[in-house]
Amino acid sequence: MTTDIKLTDTQRQVLEHAANQPEGRITWFPDNVKGGARQKVIAGLFNKALITSNGGQDWFVAAEGYDALGLARPTLASTHPDPEVEAAVSAAEAHWAQEKQVAAKQLIKVGVEGKPRTRDNSKQATVIQMLQRPEGATIQQIMDATGWQAHTVRGTFAGAFKKKLGLNLASEKAEGNDRVYRIA
Repeated sequence: MTTDIKLTDTQRQVLEHAANQPEGRITWFPDNVKGGARQKVIAGLFNKALITSNGGQDWFVAAEGYDALGLARPTLASTHPDPEVEAAVSAAEAHWAQEKQVAAKQLIKVGVEGKPRTRDNSKQATVIQMLQRPEGATIQQIMDATGWQAHTVRGTFAGAFKKKLGLNLASEKAEGNDRVYRIA
């Protein structure tokens, strides 16, 4: 898997060299990279989440670093899992998944998936409530409720609702009526 992360030549050289080491440890820098320049290379790779640390003493190639180089991620040595640990991990993961679903349902009620960002008394929250109604809302109804212009309403649909909040908007147009939008 490759990513679109842009690396400098030095970052790529350091990352490639470390990726070829058994533990993926960063131990080598080009001869012309010393002192503060090394720290900048490390900081750049860390900011891109391509390397990780064991408390700031040693740096290792992260899984994303292998992805950025187009290399296969190293596999862990096979282990024989402890059944009690596996059961505890499975139970914890199931509990987290359930908590996440409950939280998502609560957030959907206010029109937000994954992010509690709207205020109850904002125009955006008003529009979301209108779109959640079974009958949905037309552009004109939203304009009347918010005082926005039509292009603002459409821009909010595309930018705030679809891109930022990840809401899925559906629309339909009955013959002779305005287009009706609702949250699907």
